[in-house]
Amino acid sequence: MQLIDWVIILLYFILSLGIGLYFYKRASGNTEDFFLSGRKLPWWLAGLSMVATTFAADTPLAVTELVGQNGIAGNWLWWNMLIGGMLTVFFFAKLWRRARILTDVEFIELRYSGKSASVLRGFKAIYLGLFMNCIIMGWVNLAMGKILIGMFPEYVNPGNVIYFIFLSMFVTAVYSAISGLWGVAVTDAFQFVLAMTGCIILAVIVVNSPQIGGIAGLETKLPDWALKFTPQIGGEQTGAIGAGGILMMTVSTFLAFIGIQWWASWYPGAEPGGGGYIAQRMMSAKDEKNSLLATLFFQIAHYCIRPWPWIIVGLCALVLYPDLPFADKGLGYVKAMNDFLPAGLKGLLLAAFFAAYMSTIATHLNWGTSYFINDFYKRFLVKGKDEKHYVSISRVMTIVFMIVSVFVTLFMTTISGVWAFVIECGAGLGLILILRWFWWRINAISEIVATVTPFIVYGILHFGNFDVKFPNTLYIIVPITTIAWIVTMYLTKPVNNEKLNTFYRRVHPGGPGWKTVSDANPDVAPDRGYAYLFADWVCGIILVYMFLFGIGKIILGDYLIGFIYLVIGLIAGWIIMKHIDKLGWEVGKLEG
Repeated sequence: MQLIDWVIILLYFILSLGIGLYFYKRASGNTEDFFLSGRKLPWWLAGLSMVATTFAADTPLAVTELVGQNGIAGNWLWWNMLIGGMLTVFFFAKLWRRARILTDVEFIELRYSGKSASVLRGFKAIYLGLFMNCIIMGWVNLAMGKILIGMFPEYVNPGNVIYFIFLSMFVTAVYSAISGLWGVAVTDAFQFVLAMTGCIILAVIVVNSPQIGGIAGLETKLPDWALKFTPQIGGEQTGAIGAGGILMMTVSTFLAFIGIQWWASWYPGAEPGGGGYIAQRMMSAKDEKNSLLATLFFQIAHYCIRPWPWIIVGLCALVLYPDLPFADKGLGYVKAMNDFLPAGLKGLLLAAFFAAYMSTIATHLNWGTSYFINDFYKRFLVKGKDEKHYVSISRVMTIVFMIVSVFVTLFMTTISGVWAFVIECGAGLGLILILRWFWWRINAISEIVATVTPFIVYGILHFGNFDVKFPNTLYIIVPITTIAWIVTMYLTKPVNNEKLNTFYRRVHPGGPGWKTVSDANPDVAPDRGYAYLFADWVCGIILVYMFLFGIGKIILGDYLIGFIYLVIGLIAGWIIMKHIDKLGWEVGKLEG
């Protein structure tokens, strides 16, 4: 690190704080301004904020690890989530915006009635906003600490890294507390552009180094399995427990990922039906159309634009650092940064990593605080205060959440397999999160059962010496959870008619699941265009996968196949855009 590198990093921190200060007044009016930017975000800014949030400091290392272990096909362990993400785009984005609520947890008392709804709302506010949120931030902190130790072994070590993390998080918490979602979103956009620029520069430099010799040299130095785009279905599964080679999935594993996980399991940032900070961005958009376009842009950027610079570095790391232990393949990314970046560019890429880290932390601070303030403090503890009071407490709690997450980081060493744990403990919940929008009979008690049952079944499977491993556990957890909440739903009282009518008149859900309520409200026009929605869902999946494969083929020199993929993707995109104006936006306009 030279002086120019430190200057670049310092300028980055100053600019991030400057953006926060600029948006101070916009966030000071009320909690809607602070947590939802006054519902005025354009689609491109809301979409950039979504994709920046999911680009954490450890993401390039995680992709490098997947590529190092199982080649390009290793990324199917997260690429499969597109199916559920695209469902959110077309079926739920406009409904979240139309609901006119502050958080997705508030939806519970908009949709359900009785004490069970209040209990569920309060529980989720604390569980998701404080417990789960601070654990996620602690994991992101831990990943950033590993990067700092790898980049600065002469300055940073496991004993003092927490101080560097605290400083980075403090800056993030300050601008988040000052500016609310406006500042977070604008800073996200700046940070995403910076982070992607740094990653692209690194990929170009490494692949064109003498040790690699460009794309042609890379292909000659790699085994065939490393360059395959799809996993091999059948045979014994390797995945993260193999010894290198093409990702192999058994038929049951493949069907669990493609046929069950995307709709059945809750996972932060990929919730069936949307939720969390994704729902927050959808609700902050200017209108329903901007909400849909923002979420569509997020899916395209998340799966098509971001991965390839990381994948290229991951492939190069296979050649450059063949002796890295199987479990530490992700460190190839940090080693490439150290070995190939000259002065100036090293500072730029480190600033890019800070950008990725801070964009994720800023969102989690703002989002977690929104749950605590709107769905616990304001709802249960201190009612009836003016909006300035709640904004002030929101700023205080942003700092408190920052301190708690740093404290949690002190007790973390690793969270190996955390993604599998979270998916299993939310298996079966996803279906009710989808159906509650489209079936009047769903009630709060059934959602409580759907939330608790997977934890119980997970505990029995993992502590009862049953020889069933993820993702095959989904074949057990999902059916048991589904049966449990359906039986509970029919054994308990439905939501009262007044609440159902209020929800229906505000959100205008369509489909046969609301016929009982729609017959009682003949003056309310139900949502329409479901045939278009299903067609656009399929076209959206085709669009993203074709762009993903097309870009990859072109990068690797297979231009003809790459352009064919891109043309197919463009046709799918054209069909979607032709349908956009037929999806019933007048409902949102009538409702304000």
